[in-house]
Amino acid sequence: MTNASAALRGFGPVFALLFALQFVSMGAMEMSGPFWPIHIKALSPSDSVFGLAGIGVYICPMLGVSLTSAFWGRLGDRHGNRLMMVRALAGLAITQLLIAFAQDVWTILALRFLQGAFAGYIAPAQAYGVQVTGGRDRAALFAWLQVATNVGSLGGAFLGGLILDELPFAAINLTAGVICALCAATAWTSLPVPPNGTIPTATAKITAHAPSGSAPVAGLLVLMGLLLASRMVLQVPFSLYMTQVFGAQHWVTGLSYGLLALGFVAGAPLWARLFNGRAKSYVLGWSVLISAGCLAITHLAGITGSIAFFAMLYFVWGALLGGTTPALLSLISAATQNDRQGSVLGLAQSCQQGASVVGIVAGVAVTQFFGLEAAFPLVSTLYALSLLVALRVWLKARHSPDEGS
Repeated sequence: MTNASAALRGFGPVFALLFALQFVSMGAMEMSGPFWPIHIKALSPSDSVFGLAGIGVYICPMLGVSLTSAFWGRLGDRHGNRLMMVRALAGLAITQLLIAFAQDVWTILALRFLQGAFAGYIAPAQAYGVQVTGGRDRAALFAWLQVATNVGSLGGAFLGGLILDELPFAAINLTAGVICALCAATAWTSLPVPPNGTIPTATAKITAHAPSGSAPVAGLLVLMGLLLASRMVLQVPFSLYMTQVFGAQHWVTGLSYGLLALGFVAGAPLWARLFNGRAKSYVLGWSVLISAGCLAITHLAGITGSIAFFAMLYFVWGALLGGTTPALLSLISAATQNDRQGSVLGLAQSCQQGASVVGIVAGVAVTQFFGLEAAFPLVSTLYALSLLVALRVWLKARHSPDEGS
């Protein structure tokens, strides 16, 4: 908690508000996350519809984000990322309220797609954060925004469970809609419009590590996508895996799943501190080691018969993931001109969501055809591909002419 307070003070009061908005809004959206299968099951006229809609309710918003994030990012570069944040929060509020009154699965799926298409809050929040901090210490900036997302998700899921124990499912969506509307109003009235112009001179020292055109941005996007796809393979079959392999009770399954996010929250600030002020080849060298570590961890998780050891591995896995997406996003951002932050971070979010969809679909398909025991071998295989890509990007960065600063 001390580290979090120090980080928020170090970035200033505007970032503290940005952190709070990320935490509250993402928590509101995740209140319904674990409970969609219950609601979809109750509305589905058949098992086949439930099977399709149960996956679609998670994938549809990701598809919406992946198709529109780059577009919203370009608009953010032209009209301001603060406006795009307000627009996204308003979109979340409206669609959540509409979903609360939807009474069939197809309407819900359509609204979930529109929710992703008209929202896309995280990318403009990241671009706005770069603007208000002057591009200073991007690794820590993105790490703490990711921490806000993960902690908000954990708290939101718990709050959603409390609501569902006492009220109908629609109450979750209504509550989330009201919270997002309040967040939109707060962002509009309290977040300052960042000044126009270039990043200050102090930031130029940071961007000199990876000037525009020198960092392998395409390779970074591919690497980030592979790492996310690897993580998302287990999104749908995880609870079934825990039940079939370990005979775990539901609370043990929930705890084990939550340990991944807890590990991320614990690890991300430490990785950010390690990467602060480092050249891109240093960060990418660690990306190689992190990919190798994830490969080893998921291989062990797939063969262990001890649920305690499995839970410990999940926490370590989450801690390793804390050094992936925030660090890679900071390199992508640092390699991009200040007036294109919205575009490139929107593109990065599109790639992340697209990769997440691929991971979820691959996990469902493989476990349907080859059984649950094939889930972790697929994850390990994807991490092996990530390791090869990370190695290639690192070697390319080491031989770039600007390296060594």
